Amino acid sequence: MSTSLLIKNMVCPRCIEAVSEIFSGENLEAKVELGKVRLEKSISEAQKEKLAQLLQNRGFELLESGKSALISQIKTGIIDLVHHQDNQLQKNLSSYLSQKLNQEYSGLSKLFSQVEGITIERYYTLQKIEKVKEFLFYDELSLSEIAFKMGYSSVAYLSAQFKKETGMTPSEFKKNGQVKRKSLDGI
Repeated sequence: MSTSLLIKNMVCPRCIEAVSEIFSGENLEAKVELGKVRLEKSISEAQKEKLAQLLQNRGFELLESGKSALISQIKTGIIDLVHHQDNQLQKNLSSYLSQKLNQEYSGLSKLFSQVEGITIERYYTLQKIEKVKEFLFYDELSLSEIAFKMGYSSVAYLSAQFKKETGMTPSEFKKNGQVKRKSLDGI
């Protein structure tokens, strides 16, 4: 019988590697994805507690099912969409999350707002702005290409939203060379 575990703070391919190492170190066959691990067999409570400690030592958290797990899945889904899926930002966010989590978006939105103190849409926007900062820092794409890639209808709209969130235009950000990336997990 297989078991699924939810893991908080998994946001990148390196996180998948780190979590995979933990499970292979415990001789557990696992399929590791962002925010989730599927085990071939059930594990004991003692194994679960040991895994929770090993994960915590590496900056992750084993989640029990419930509200915090659902919030983590929402965040992981948005992070995956924005940072790891090229040209997928044309998707409707509510449809994407509803389909991914197999839940009504209105319920997800209400829960997220109550627990996190911001809307899902705001969290999504903040993640997009962080990705725009990354693109600006590496200076490989024009602002038009960034706007298109990030799903903005125009450069003007991207610039306005960027200025609203950072206090400077993308050009000013690029010129100043300010790369002040912040963790959005605490939001």
